[in-house]
Amino acid sequence: MWLANVVGWGYNNGLPQEDKVKRYGRNIGLNYLYVSLGSMNLTHGLWMIYLASRGFTLVQLGILEGIYHITSFLMEVPTGVVADLWGRKVSRIAGRVVSVVSLAIMFYARSLPFQAIAFVATALGNNLESGAGDALIYDSLLLDGKEHKYMKVAGKQELVYQTTLIVAFAVGGYLALRSYAVVFGLSMGFFAAAAVCAVLFREPLIERHATLGDPGGLLGKIGKSMRLQLVESLAIMRKRGRIAFFIVFSELLFCLITVQFFYLQNHWIALGWTEFDIGLVFAANAVVAGITAVKAAKIEQRIGERGVLTLMPLCMLFCLWGVATTPFGHVFFILVGFVEGILITAVGTYINRLIPSAQRATILSFQSMTFSLFMIVVFPAVGAIGDAWSIPTAFVVMAVVASLLCLPYLLVVKPFLIKE
Repeated sequence: MWLANVVGWGYNNGLPQEDKVKRYGRNIGLNYLYVSLGSMNLTHGLWMIYLASRGFTLVQLGILEGIYHITSFLMEVPTGVVADLWGRKVSRIAGRVVSVVSLAIMFYARSLPFQAIAFVATALGNNLESGAGDALIYDSLLLDGKEHKYMKVAGKQELVYQTTLIVAFAVGGYLALRSYAVVFGLSMGFFAAAAVCAVLFREPLIERHATLGDPGGLLGKIGKSMRLQLVESLAIMRKRGRIAFFIVFSELLFCLITVQFFYLQNHWIALGWTEFDIGLVFAANAVVAGITAVKAAKIEQRIGERGVLTLMPLCMLFCLWGVATTPFGHVFFILVGFVEGILITAVGTYINRLIPSAQRATILSFQSMTFSLFMIVVFPAVGAIGDAWSIPTAFVVMAVVASLLCLPYLLVVKPFLIKE
């Protein structure tokens, strides 16, 4: 506990009383800068193309993506527990540092085993950020009595994220035509700058367990703290079934969006598109998502939770079929941004309202773990179909499966809808 107090890891037992009344408003503005720097990944829409140019096959790329999601699945909750017990700030700093290492390995590695290490590191970097980021912002608002503004803040954050993606896709696609070394080098520089920015966050001071101050060995104390945190988080999810429902609902749709995003890269390259052309389409998708995210609070007020939970899957289904069966797949993928912008802000707000601060990062990590579980199954399956037949055929299969799941989903969703 003394170490946590010295470095400001957010462990509030024993902190002076006056420190507990500090305001956290600066975290909100600083977070927009952090998100912008941490999202300026010029490789985001290009890594599959880069690795394919290095001789990696679709099957190998599927294996690497599977390694990423298996790592993410196994490490999401432990890293969420770390953020809850030792601070969201430290978790975010560590996440960006690990991301720098992962990009360096990905760029230089020429063999599958070393690329596997890169993807493990990439997953860990994202794990350390996934629950910690939203938890830090929601708790900052909560401690200032402004939690009702979270959806609006989340919408602005998503706009910053999507705006950064617009720049990253366009610039990354342009630079990739000239030098992948510059693409990777600049991305690592932005991640390093984000880590420096994260040092300036003020850790929200919330009640945490004092297990680390108990007698016993260090490993025993850490293990006891993590077990207790996990048990309490699972108990909350069992008690509040809506949390699990929101998690499964949103992450399944995000899985479909992500699978489309990755395989469209290879599909469009095969059709003769350049990296810059692809970057422009992805940038347009980000524009739609950013605009929708900012307007999400007003849209949710108009259509309500019932509308979000019923209309978004239908919109996604419409876009899946458009990508799979029309020559205007790029247009339909741009429209996918509408679904993404709504889900990230509205459903994220629903979930945060139900979670106590002390377990927030841990439970939000369950959300990311669910996404990884879906990706472990869906991503290689789509890749296998693409290798055996074609990527367009794989897109049709995705649309068919999504259609078959739609009716049972609409039947299951009714008990979880709030009476309006």
